[in-house]
Amino acid sequence: MSSMSKIEWTEATWNPVTGCSKVSSGCLNCYAERMAYRLQKMGNSNYRNGFDVTLHPHLLEAPLSWKRSRLVFVNSMSDLFHEEVSVKFIQQVFDTMRRAHWHTFQVLTKRSERLVRLAPSLAWPSNVWMGVSVENSDVAERIDHLRKVGSAVRFLSLEPLLGPLPDLNLREIHWVIVGGESGPGARPMEPSWVSDIKQQCKNSHVPFFFKQWGGVFKKRNGRKLEGKTWDELPQRRVLTAS
Repeated sequence: MSSMSKIEWTEATWNPVTGCSKVSSGCLNCYAERMAYRLQKMGNSNYRNGFDVTLHPHLLEAPLSWKRSRLVFVNSMSDLFHEEVSVKFIQQVFDTMRRAHWHTFQVLTKRSERLVRLAPSLAWPSNVWMGVSVENSDVAERIDHLRKVGSAVRFLSLEPLLGPLPDLNLREIHWVIVGGESGPGARPMEPSWVSDIKQQCKNSHVPFFFKQWGGVFKKRNGRKLEGKTWDELPQRRVLTAS
């Protein structure tokens, strides 16, 4: 079965890989790590290894059984381009996405250097959106890496946004998501950082999605920016044949 998602910018999640390791400051308070250990304590067999990287071959073809078209976030509990995930397994994930052409798949990574290295060995169907996480200017080079990938839709997840990004190069970027950190130890996000990014998106004609202000009390803080919600999406480009 699919896992229907509460993440505002998707509809379902698919986790053929679980577990990860920290690579930059955005990973400090990882929500997936907290959730993985909670699921391990609950006896969920997919999280028997806690947050260690674990491949789940039995889930590789799960989206093929979901008949209704949906937006699917791939590996919300991991990073598909983690160094412990084999090239063969990544290719198998891409093959499923190609075959499940009625869905739109959203793949997000912090490991943009490996993404660039492997991209030529992967098929890039038009129903696969590829994104990178960029939490501050220290990792902005991930955007340049993303531009080298032959994905029909390239997107940025600026979450948790930990600093200003005043000079974003949005050339060949098709979507931007912004969000603050939530949960225990959440680091604050300045409204001016968000407004500036929204204006940059407007100037570059890039759809802008504001996910949340975050904080310890995420629901209380809400997700309105300048009095409204921002739920812009790129055009969905779904294959019409398998």
